[in-house]
Amino acid sequence: MSQLTLRAAALLLDMDGTLVHSGGEVETVWRLWCRRHRLDPEPVLAMCHGVRSREVIRALAPELDLAREVALLDELEIRHTGQGEAIKGCRAVLSALPVGCWALVTSASQEVARHRLQSAGLPLPSLLVGAQEVEHGKPDPEPYLLAAGRLGLAPADCLVFEDAPAGIRSALAAGCPVVQVGGKERLDPAVLAVIQDWRQVTVRLDEGGGLQLALLI
Repeated sequence: MSQLTLRAAALLLDMDGTLVHSGGEVETVWRLWCRRHRLDPEPVLAMCHGVRSREVIRALAPELDLAREVALLDELEIRHTGQGEAIKGCRAVLSALPVGCWALVTSASQEVARHRLQSAGLPLPSLLVGAQEVEHGKPDPEPYLLAAGRLGLAPADCLVFEDAPAGIRSALAAGCPVVQVGGKERLDPAVLAVIQDWRQVTVRLDEGGGLQLALLI
């Protein structure tokens, strides 16, 4: 393995698949929803990872009442979140970060995100940009632009950790550098590095108050 050193003013972190193992729960919820509406689950499962539920519904079932279905899906996600499993190493990294130096940027709702983090025993961020905070969800750049703006930082100074193609495209379009979590190959050639879990990451504060990260890749 080699070491890659990166610097950032803050970290912007996705949740599902990046901090918490939840892919199975997400697919279970969408299969239940598809069964309820007698829809083929395969197109839904191909689209749902890293994307807000409202985008999936608009694309694949636009005839349904959007607000009602989003609320139903949130209810199902909370009901079917078991004892959450954090991605290895992320609890230690998050615990070492100053409160104002990281934010969560997720396609889940605020309620679902907080529930999932707490179930996995992870700290809650001071800034959480969820599904309700943006007009356009991932892969649009708006979520990451909003998070950087609320931290008072330029997107280029915010290092993003993402696992899904939609999230990676969102962050890159916003002008943020990106590290991919999981997978053997880069999902986009612009990704700086690929890590399998957070045990490959160490972080410390530099003399100027920024973050210095060492990645074993």
